[in-house]
Amino acid sequence: MKLYFTRHGKTEWNQERRFQGMNGDSPLLPASHEEIHLLGQCLKDVPFEAIYASPSKRASDTAKGIQQELAQFAEIIYDENLREMGYGELEGQKIDDMYEKYGEDLINLRYHLDRYDPSAFRGEETQAMLTRMTQAIDTAIAAHEGPILFVGHGASLTAAIRHLIGKPLAELRSEGGLLNNSLTILEAKEQQPHQLLLWNDVHFLEQDQ
Repeated sequence: MKLYFTRHGKTEWNQERRFQGMNGDSPLLPASHEEIHLLGQCLKDVPFEAIYASPSKRASDTAKGIQQELAQFAEIIYDENLREMGYGELEGQKIDDMYEKYGEDLINLRYHLDRYDPSAFRGEETQAMLTRMTQAIDTAIAAHEGPILFVGHGASLTAAIRHLIGKPLAELRSEGGLLNNSLTILEAKEQQPHQLLLWNDVHFLEQDQ
């Protein structure tokens, strides 16, 4: 079974360089809708059995946009466990301002999740995020036989995918983070690790340039 993953379209807070996280949210940029259309066209003929999405509006709107492009209807199933990593008191704050206050912690969030400690701003711990993300993906795999699409968020999806292919905590960010509206594909095995087939691909968005 193939597992398809995409990060939501770019939002106003992405553009403003603000933390969104588990509970923070902002609208998609107008240009994002065209990119979602292009991603949907790229996926048009994949016979998805279901689309699993974070209930955050930015992910929900992305999932609905992709759904409209598919040749075969696929139900959207929302799962709270697919939400973005929780950033606690950082959510809604400007990233540059928070780097001045929590520089080491945020560098570790971006590059070294094995050293990341979010306690200073009451954020979610990495292992807690991985546990819920893995639970959501495993539950979806158990419920289907055909391909599944997951629509989620940059930090939580990046870490979860790398975890699913057997990478240790120290290497979950070694290939950088997922781009907005990018496509990653895994081949699900009976037991983890799963096989990485495609990582962070955005070639189909070049039509929009």
